[in-house]
Amino acid sequence: MTMPLENIRVLDLTRLLPGPYCSQFFADFGAEVIKIEEPHIGDYARWTTPQVNGFSALFASLNRNKKSVTLNLKSEADREKFLMLVKSSDVLIESFRPGVMDRLGIGYDALKKINPKLIYCAITGYGQTGPFKDKPGHDINYLSYSGLLHHSTNDGGKPTVPAVQIADIGGGALMGVAGILMALIARNKTGKGQFVDISMLDGAVSWMQTILPDYFAGRQYKKSELPLAGGRACYGVYETSDGRYLAVGALEPKFWKAFCEGINRPDLIPLLNAPQEKQKEIRNIIQTEIHKKPLAEWQAIFEKTEACVSPVLTVEEMLELEQIKDREMFVEFEGHTYLANPIKLSDTPAKIYAKAPSLGEHNEEILRS
Repeated sequence: MTMPLENIRVLDLTRLLPGPYCSQFFADFGAEVIKIEEPHIGDYARWTTPQVNGFSALFASLNRNKKSVTLNLKSEADREKFLMLVKSSDVLIESFRPGVMDRLGIGYDALKKINPKLIYCAITGYGQTGPFKDKPGHDINYLSYSGLLHHSTNDGGKPTVPAVQIADIGGGALMGVAGILMALIARNKTGKGQFVDISMLDGAVSWMQTILPDYFAGRQYKKSELPLAGGRACYGVYETSDGRYLAVGALEPKFWKAFCEGINRPDLIPLLNAPQEKQKEIRNIIQTEIHKKPLAEWQAIFEKTEACVSPVLTVEEMLELEQIKDREMFVEFEGHTYLANPIKLSDTPAKIYAKAPSLGEHNEEILRS
């Protein structure tokens, strides 16, 4: 079966999470992704625990379908080999701080001279410009600078660190995928490659679509007042009598009506859009009602009606959810369980066809060719 990115060669110089997650999408849809790694060390994610069949579980998940070539880019001989690979490649992805590749003599300005069609994507914390461009950082730092972490609280108190890396994946990796694909489409028209500058801070800021447009229009929310982050009683999490939690997303009047009837409080129906000072009182009333029954009873009640109410599942429960099974979001391949690609194409779907590579496994195959 033909895959959409066949005949596209990607050089991946990244490590850990954002870059490898970005290049994974290209590998899953048929591109030849060559992971360029430092000899003897490689991607640091290789050595994290737990290990499954000799591989870090994280590394195996992020690097399926890829090939590994070891090159010391500080060595002149290995740089020459790298430049030969660049000549036959379509895309390069790197995540070094700005200037590192230039100092090695293999930055974009140098590479585009030997391959004008090359699409060069740099995924960094703060981008290639600005006073922060050389600062180190991690996901939590990008979220803190973006203002997103400030609002990540339900009670207006201490911000809560998200359980997943929003800036790394949503602000960096996925923005990189989109940017590269757009550059490939542009290249089909112009015949030229280009530089794709991805900042994880920029990406995190761009996620604030339910906060910043209102701010620009003159509305400033306190931390506890964001409508979709605890500010409205119709949209939040409530504890059940057995210490579990129910997620309520009854934003629209029809859903709110069904929810209020489900908890036997029809008197709350007219209060969906009550003033902010009233919302806390409504939340307290709802919490009192929800605390009267265990999670299973509430599930039975709300399964019979459309109220946008759902249980807060554990990972173990999610794995048994029929919806997740039906969507085939987990794939078994050669003794390892992988997260499947979430993009479902009807004619040219993603595929897992190779396990993550051993360090330098494809040196002879790639460098000889």
